[in-house]
Amino acid sequence: MSAFLKSRAHLLVNFALFQLAWFACVLGGANGMPIAGTATVVIALAVHLRFAPRPGNELRLVALVALIGAVWDSIIVSTGLMSYPSGMLLPGVAPHWIIAMWVNFAITLNVSMNWLKGRPLLAAFFGGLGGPLAYLTGFKLGGVLIPDFWLGLAVQGLGWAIIMPLLLIIADRYDGISKQTGPLDETAGVTSRV
Repeated sequence: MSAFLKSRAHLLVNFALFQLAWFACVLGGANGMPIAGTATVVIALAVHLRFAPRPGNELRLVALVALIGAVWDSIIVSTGLMSYPSGMLLPGVAPHWIIAMWVNFAITLNVSMNWLKGRPLLAAFFGGLGGPLAYLTGFKLGGVLIPDFWLGLAVQGLGWAIIMPLLLIIADRYDGISKQTGPLDETAGVTSRV
Protein backbone atom coordinates (compact mmCIF):
# COMPACT_ATOMS: atom_id res chain seq x y z
CA MET A 1 0.00 0.00 0.00
CA SER A 2 1.44 3.37 -0.92
CA ALA A 3 2.35 5.93 1.70
CA PHE A 4 -0.38 8.20 0.30
CA LEU A 5 -3.10 5.66 1.09
CA LYS A 6 -1.87 5.36 4.68
CA SER A 7 -1.59 9.10 5.19
CA ARG A 8 -3.89 11.68 6.62
CA ALA A 9 -3.60 13.42 3.28
CA HIS A 10 -5.58 10.58 1.70
CA LEU A 11 -8.30 10.93 4.33
CA LEU A 12 -8.43 14.68 3.81
CA VAL A 13 -8.52 14.39 0.01
CA ASN A 14 -11.26 11.75 0.24
CA PHE A 15 -13.33 13.90 2.60
CA ALA A 16 -12.76 17.08 0.56
CA LEU A 17 -13.74 15.38 -2.72
CA PHE A 18 -16.85 13.99 -1.03
CA GLN A 19 -17.86 17.45 0.20
CA LEU A 20 -17.15 19.12 -3.14
CA ALA A 21 -19.18 16.53 -5.06
CA TRP A 22 -22.00 16.60 -2.48
CA PHE A 23 -22.43 20.36 -2.83
CA ALA A 24 -22.12 20.15 -6.63
CA CYS A 25 -24.96 17.61 -6.67
CA VAL A 26 -27.28 19.54 -4.37
CA LEU A 27 -26.62 22.97 -5.87
CA GLY A 28 -26.74 21.59 -9.41
CA GLY A 29 -30.05 19.87 -8.66
CA ALA A 30 -31.44 22.98 -7.00
CA ASN A 31 -30.46 25.25 -9.90
CA GLY A 32 -31.56 23.16 -12.88
CA MET A 33 -28.04 21.89 -13.65
CA PRO A 34 -28.16 18.34 -12.27
CA ILE A 35 -25.55 17.03 -14.69
CA ALA A 36 -22.92 19.24 -12.99
CA GLY A 37 -23.21 17.24 -9.78
CA THR A 38 -23.23 13.88 -11.50
CA ALA A 39 -20.14 14.86 -13.53
CA THR A 40 -18.35 15.97 -10.36
CA VAL A 41 -19.07 12.60 -8.75
CA VAL A 42 -17.63 10.83 -11.81
CA ILE A 43 -14.42 12.82 -11.36
CA ALA A 44 -14.31 12.05 -7.60
CA LEU A 45 -14.86 8.35 -8.37
CA ALA A 46 -12.05 8.36 -10.96
CA VAL A 47 -9.65 9.91 -8.44
CA HIS A 48 -10.72 7.39 -5.80
CA LEU A 49 -10.23 4.41 -8.13
CA ARG A 50 -6.87 5.75 -9.30
CA PHE A 51 -5.46 5.44 -5.76
CA ALA A 52 -7.25 2.22 -4.76
CA PRO A 53 -4.92 -0.82 -4.62
CA ARG A 54 -7.85 -3.00 -5.72
CA PRO A 55 -10.10 -0.72 -7.80
CA GLY A 56 -12.32 -3.62 -8.90
CA ASN A 57 -13.40 -4.23 -5.32
CA GLU A 58 -14.13 -0.53 -4.84
CA LEU A 59 -16.11 -0.48 -8.09
CA ARG A 60 -18.21 -3.44 -6.90
CA LEU A 61 -18.85 -1.60 -3.64
CA VAL A 62 -19.87 1.55 -5.51
CA ALA A 63 -22.27 -0.41 -7.73
CA LEU A 64 -23.96 -2.09 -4.74
CA VAL A 65 -24.25 1.15 -2.78
CA ALA A 66 -25.66 2.94 -5.85
CA LEU A 67 -28.25 0.17 -6.27
CA ILE A 68 -29.26 0.30 -2.59
CA GLY A 69 -29.46 4.10 -2.73
CA ALA A 70 -31.45 4.10 -5.96
CA VAL A 71 -33.99 1.72 -4.47
CA TRP A 72 -34.21 3.58 -1.14
CA ASP A 73 -34.54 7.06 -2.57
CA SER A 74 -36.92 5.86 -5.29
CA ILE A 75 -39.19 4.46 -2.54
CA ILE A 76 -39.02 7.89 -0.85
CA VAL A 77 -39.90 9.62 -4.15
CA SER A 78 -42.65 7.20 -5.15
CA THR A 79 -44.39 7.55 -1.77
CA GLY A 80 -44.30 11.34 -2.08
CA LEU A 81 -42.22 11.86 1.06
CA MET A 82 -39.66 13.85 -0.94
CA SER A 83 -39.32 15.21 -4.45
CA TYR A 84 -36.60 16.91 -6.45
CA PRO A 85 -36.66 19.96 -8.72
CA SER A 86 -34.50 18.45 -11.49
CA GLY A 87 -32.71 15.39 -12.78
CA MET A 88 -35.69 13.02 -12.82
CA LEU A 89 -35.31 10.56 -15.68
CA LEU A 90 -38.42 8.49 -14.84
CA PRO A 91 -41.47 9.26 -12.69
CA GLY A 92 -41.22 7.73 -9.23
CA VAL A 93 -37.47 7.15 -9.53
CA ALA A 94 -34.81 9.15 -7.71
CA PRO A 95 -33.00 11.64 -9.96
CA HIS A 96 -29.61 10.70 -11.39
CA TRP A 97 -27.79 13.20 -9.20
CA ILE A 98 -29.21 11.63 -6.03
CA ILE A 99 -27.98 8.22 -7.19
CA ALA A 100 -24.62 9.89 -7.94
CA MET A 101 -24.60 11.09 -4.33
CA TRP A 102 -24.79 7.46 -3.20
CA VAL A 103 -21.79 6.72 -5.43
CA ASN A 104 -20.07 9.69 -3.81
CA PHE A 105 -20.87 8.33 -0.34
CA ALA A 106 -19.60 4.87 -1.30
CA ILE A 107 -16.09 6.20 -1.97
CA THR A 108 -15.84 7.31 1.67
CA LEU A 109 -16.77 3.97 3.25
CA ASN A 110 -13.29 2.41 3.10
CA VAL A 111 -11.43 5.68 3.63
CA SER A 112 -12.84 8.55 5.71
CA MET A 113 -15.76 6.48 7.11
CA ASN A 114 -13.59 3.42 7.76
CA TRP A 115 -13.53 4.23 11.48
CA LEU A 116 -17.19 3.15 11.74
CA LYS A 117 -16.52 -0.43 10.62
CA GLY A 118 -17.20 -2.98 13.34
CA ARG A 119 -19.28 -0.48 15.31
CA PRO A 120 -22.86 -1.21 14.20
CA LEU A 121 -24.59 0.74 16.97
CA LEU A 122 -22.45 3.80 16.38
CA ALA A 123 -22.99 3.41 12.62
CA ALA A 124 -26.77 3.22 13.17
CA PHE A 125 -26.66 6.32 15.35
CA PHE A 126 -24.44 8.16 12.86
CA GLY A 127 -26.71 7.15 9.96
CA GLY A 128 -29.90 7.92 11.85
CA LEU A 129 -28.66 11.42 12.64
CA GLY A 130 -26.42 12.21 9.66
CA GLY A 131 -28.82 10.99 6.96
CA PRO A 132 -31.67 13.34 7.88
CA LEU A 133 -29.22 16.21 8.47
CA ALA A 134 -27.91 15.78 4.92
CA TYR A 135 -31.47 15.92 3.54
CA LEU A 136 -32.24 18.90 5.77
CA THR A 137 -29.22 20.73 4.34
CA GLY A 138 -30.34 19.76 0.84
CA PHE A 139 -33.79 21.12 1.64
CA LYS A 140 -32.35 24.44 2.85
CA LEU A 141 -30.25 24.71 -0.33
CA GLY A 142 -33.30 24.02 -2.53
CA GLY A 143 -32.21 20.59 -3.76
CA VAL A 144 -35.06 18.60 -2.22
CA LEU A 145 -38.70 19.29 -1.42
CA ILE A 146 -40.20 17.69 1.70
CA PRO A 147 -44.01 18.11 1.76
CA ASP A 148 -44.45 16.62 5.25
CA PHE A 149 -41.21 17.90 6.72
CA TRP A 150 -40.99 15.97 10.00
CA LEU A 151 -42.35 12.72 8.58
CA GLY A 152 -39.92 12.86 5.67
CA LEU A 153 -36.92 13.43 7.93
CA ALA A 154 -38.08 10.76 10.41
CA VAL A 155 -38.40 8.15 7.66
CA GLN A 156 -34.94 9.09 6.35
CA GLY A 157 -33.56 8.79 9.88
CA LEU A 158 -35.02 5.33 10.37
CA GLY A 159 -33.89 4.21 6.93
CA TRP A 160 -30.36 5.50 7.38
CA ALA A 161 -30.10 3.92 10.84
CA ILE A 162 -30.62 0.57 9.10
CA ILE A 163 -28.76 1.31 5.87
CA MET A 164 -25.53 2.69 7.36
CA PRO A 165 -24.45 -0.48 9.24
CA LEU A 166 -25.40 -2.53 6.15
CA LEU A 167 -23.25 -0.33 3.91
CA LEU A 168 -20.28 -0.75 6.24
CA ILE A 169 -20.64 -4.55 6.16
CA ILE A 170 -20.68 -4.41 2.36
CA ALA A 171 -17.71 -2.01 2.38
CA ASP A 172 -15.74 -4.41 4.56
CA ARG A 173 -16.46 -7.24 2.16
CA TYR A 174 -15.49 -5.22 -0.92
CA ASP A 175 -12.62 -3.28 0.62
CA GLY A 176 -10.26 -2.24 -2.14
CA ILE A 177 -8.24 0.13 0.04
CA SER A 178 -6.93 -1.63 3.14
CA LYS A 179 -4.61 -4.62 3.38
CA GLN A 180 -7.58 -6.94 3.80
CA THR A 181 -8.72 -8.74 0.71
CA GLY A 182 -12.29 -8.63 -0.42
CA PRO A 183 -14.18 -11.41 -2.25
CA LEU A 184 -11.74 -11.06 -5.14
CA ASP A 185 -8.10 -10.53 -4.32
CA GLU A 186 -7.15 -8.69 -7.49
CA THR A 187 -3.45 -8.70 -6.67
CA ALA A 188 -3.33 -12.47 -6.80
CA GLY A 189 -6.32 -13.10 -9.06
CA VAL A 190 -7.64 -15.59 -6.51
CA THR A 191 -11.15 -15.79 -5.13
CA SER A 192 -11.24 -15.72 -1.34
CA ARG A 193 -14.08 -15.95 1.14
CA VAL A 194 -14.53 -13.43 3.92
